[in-house]
Amino acid sequence: MAKKPPKKPFASSADLAPKDEVFVELADGVYTLTAEGDPNVGAIEAEDFLICFEARATPAAARRWLAQLREHTNKPVRYLVLSHYHAVRTLGASAFDAQEIVTHEMTRVLIAERGQQDWESEFGRMPRLFENPEEIPGLTWPSLTFSDRMTIPLGEERGDLVLQHLGRGHTAGDIVAWLPQQRILFAGDLVESQAALYTGDAFHDEWATSTLDEIEDLGAEVLVGGRGKVARDRIEVEAAINQSRHFLNELRRTVGGVHSEGGTLKQAFELAHRTLEPRYGRWPIFEHCLPFDVKRYWDECDGKDWPDIWTAERDRAVWNALQ
Repeated sequence: MAKKPPKKPFASSADLAPKDEVFVELADGVYTLTAEGDPNVGAIEAEDFLICFEARATPAAARRWLAQLREHTNKPVRYLVLSHYHAVRTLGASAFDAQEIVTHEMTRVLIAERGQQDWESEFGRMPRLFENPEEIPGLTWPSLTFSDRMTIPLGEERGDLVLQHLGRGHTAGDIVAWLPQQRILFAGDLVESQAALYTGDAFHDEWATSTLDEIEDLGAEVLVGGRGKVARDRIEVEAAINQSRHFLNELRRTVGGVHSEGGTLKQAFELAHRTLEPRYGRWPIFEHCLPFDVKRYWDECDGKDWPDIWTAERDRAVWNALQ
């Protein structure tokens, strides 16, 4: 009798090795920190204050980023901008001592509706990111929200920082941070550069079409995605957007095809895995994400517009059903 293949560790629970963090100055006063497929963060200097983009998963992780940032500037953090509600992006917020925490108005709704469950879910999926979790004071709540667009003047000759909601995608409340003068875009998890997409709370059809179209139309020349390396010219920016669109389109094609033919969720997962793995399988969090990605698009094919809440128990049930 043939031996069964070894059972895959749940999500990223076995990914415990430390990652090399790389601090990059993208332009005068514009910074990012990347870490081998971990969530990227950024910061923009204004004349007399800082805007930070994303907060990391815990105050301890945020302090490591801030320590590197403080080697370049001592300006106080006036705005902490959170691209969406996921715990790995938000729960380190207390370390920034920001005057304002800024999100899209829908992100506030999502935190109220599912923030605690998301925290518990993500802690189980990615324990390594939650360094010293006992320091997290609770859910991170915005103090300032907007619906479509918010502009922050940077002073001197730095231009403006434009925060925009370009449509539903990774979540219902994603925002990007756009520096039109420098042509630099912090895209959050709407775009990944050589990293797989997590779509468990997504709106796939809008994301793959109108939302990515809006991002492309900005004409960024440098793009910091949610994960992965910085795209440093127009060719790399286009490649990152195209990669994200291709991943979404292949997921929609494979899962949607099995659904329309009356197949099963497991069959959809197996086809999506066979199709996507050759190109994306070695990229960060591909194996972690795909079961949850497939389940969410299957629900959309069933006509469920609003994503179900991921709980730690639901995570395990879906993972076990699709392995």
